[in-house]
Amino acid sequence: MSDLPAARRGRWAVAAMFLANGFIMGTWAPQIPLLLPRHGIDEGTLGILILVLGLGAVAAMLFSGRLIARFGVLVVLRFFALAFIPALPAVVYAPNLPLLAAAMALLGALLGCMDVAMNANAVEVERRLGRAIMSSSHGFWSLGGFFGGGLGGWVIAQWGAEGQAIWAASVAGVIVLVAMPFLMADTARPAPVPGEAAVRTALLPRDAALWMLGVLALFSMVPEGAVLDWAALYLQQELGSDLATSGLAFALFSGAMAVMRFAGDGVRNRFGAVATLRWSGLIAAAGMMGAAAAPTDTLAIACFAFAGLGVANMVPILFSAAGNHPGLAPGAGIAAVTMMGYSGILVAPSTIGFVAEHAGFRVTYAALAACLVVVAMLAPRGAAADGIRPITA
Repeated sequence: MSDLPAARRGRWAVAAMFLANGFIMGTWAPQIPLLLPRHGIDEGTLGILILVLGLGAVAAMLFSGRLIARFGVLVVLRFFALAFIPALPAVVYAPNLPLLAAAMALLGALLGCMDVAMNANAVEVERRLGRAIMSSSHGFWSLGGFFGGGLGGWVIAQWGAEGQAIWAASVAGVIVLVAMPFLMADTARPAPVPGEAAVRTALLPRDAALWMLGVLALFSMVPEGAVLDWAALYLQQELGSDLATSGLAFALFSGAMAVMRFAGDGVRNRFGAVATLRWSGLIAAAGMMGAAAAPTDTLAIACFAFAGLGVANMVPILFSAAGNHPGLAPGAGIAAVTMMGYSGILVAPSTIGFVAEHAGFRVTYAALAACLVVVAMLAPRGAAADGIRPITA
């Protein structure tokens, strides 16, 4: 059996891992409000618990690179893909607040480690196929989130929170178990040159170029969080939208992003990572600036959707670049860049709220447009994303 058919099967297997991960995150969303009456907590305590989940994910991402360097991408991905299946039921069935906090930290950690490992495996498949598959892999994550969120609330209404958690774990478990035998095995790599071993296995790689990729990932992910958390309020407070209309901002932004992610690999394969990243950054910046200056809510919503087309492929390209970063195993590079990028999702809501309170949402979204222009200007930093070598059948 040649490597090429195995790589093709591995491409769909890793897509299934993204689908399962996104599905669990989607089914988790309608569970969040139910924690308030179940545990007798207020919104402030719930915010702290959600922060615990995020911190668990980011902290685990930091260590996942070392695990991958020691055990390999395939072993780590298989382990965490299985381990994360019972994590959502553990949160839902937690009997008290301390165990709930521990379960949420565990859920975040398991999803975070799986996130790094499946991105590293996607880089492995790209190398074996000789073409990009990262954007569509992230598209499958969005698809999983769509189905999980869309069906999750209905299932809760039918079977209750506990029944939904068991259903979600069962669906994710079937996806993972069916796909797991076809995951792409790690490529044997040459021994590192003298002085390189410490860089490959360091908890925090001492590589300025890698951390610059992390900054670009941060600048690419914060706008997504800004639209998710604040676009509806911006439309209501400054453009007079009603509740139903204001919700369209993130819906169309997210929908445009999902569609473009499935088209993004073809674009990147044709034009290259640098050009795709540059134009993606400029399109996203134009959309954000248009939303900041829009005189009506309809135009602002259209601009947010346009921004989604640009944002869609920026993070996948930067993750591919991190996975192909010279002198590092894919897991180590992706772990560092993923950790820094997702940190932006944690700090963005409060930071953006503070800036918006003092300067207004228009200034805030204009500033985010400037961040996206920076990514476009530094697009050559993502050139390593094209460092994929095809194999022959």
